[in-house]
Amino acid sequence: MKRKTFLRASAAVIGSSFLPSVVTATEQKKRPVRFAHLTDIHVKPGLVQEAGMAKALHHAQGLNPSVDFIINGGDLINDALDADKAKTKTQWDLAGNILKKENSLPVYHTIGNHDVWGWFIKQNKPDNDRLYGKIWAVEVLEMKNRFYSFGKGNWHFIVLDSTQLNPAGGYTGKLDGEQMDWLQQELQQVAAEKYICIVSHIPVLSICAGLFFDKTEANGDLLIKRNLMHTDFLALKKIFSRYPNIRTCISGHIHLQDELDYLGVRYYCNGAVSGNWWNGSFQEFAPAYALMEFFTDGTTKRKMVNYNQP
Repeated sequence: MKRKTFLRASAAVIGSSFLPSVVTATEQKKRPVRFAHLTDIHVKPGLVQEAGMAKALHHAQGLNPSVDFIINGGDLINDALDADKAKTKTQWDLAGNILKKENSLPVYHTIGNHDVWGWFIKQNKPDNDRLYGKIWAVEVLEMKNRFYSFGKGNWHFIVLDSTQLNPAGGYTGKLDGEQMDWLQQELQQVAAEKYICIVSHIPVLSICAGLFFDKTEANGDLLIKRNLMHTDFLALKKIFSRYPNIRTCISGHIHLQDELDYLGVRYYCNGAVSGNWWNGSFQEFAPAYALMEFFTDGTTKRKMVNYNQP
């Protein structure tokens, strides 16, 4: 190579090393926040349940490309609503041991209705016990609060507590007053360039909520009960409309799967790791978890993963 030609080529190479790297929109979109949403595990002592939870965790950790973290969508344990203290402790100890042994990823927890202790106990209700209600779940899962937020990349995650005690009996899907105030303050503080994901156990909006019973009412109505979807959806819709950076809501609870677009927000109901409470598929949906990809442009993608329950 001639000296003049060599110098020109060398200068081009050296000069290019000081130029800013050009990242195309397509390349940007290939850098999502990736996480696994495992909801409604309902673990309790038993070979199938224990092996199933471990297998789902292993499967999620073995994904390629890998996920950065796991969101537990609630109902981690089988049921504490109607369980005495000893049975509830057994379930929480089991869930904690499996998470410790079988998982190495960060986990962000959501409180499910079955994670609440004692609400349905009729005799000797432990309402004077310090752990009554949601305190036990918050403490054992080391949650900052029953509702909280965290950030990943240019996404802001808001985790809600959607299970509220109904004085007339049972529970209702909604936010209590304290939490509604907190949510509105939280939304005001999120930078406009950050995209927002709302995480709840009970769906904020879901067609599955009307399909859970797999039937219509005698008069032909399709019933959505107060414990199957947020009863405050209309209020939340008005709040969401003020924040165009709210792009998605994810939930579980129904053990069915759906995906809805409504007024600029995508709502995902992500089935159940336990399927039909560890008895195969629930209606048409096999035991599964969701692989979520949240892109830098505010778009999202979900893939339901059937992990081959044992």
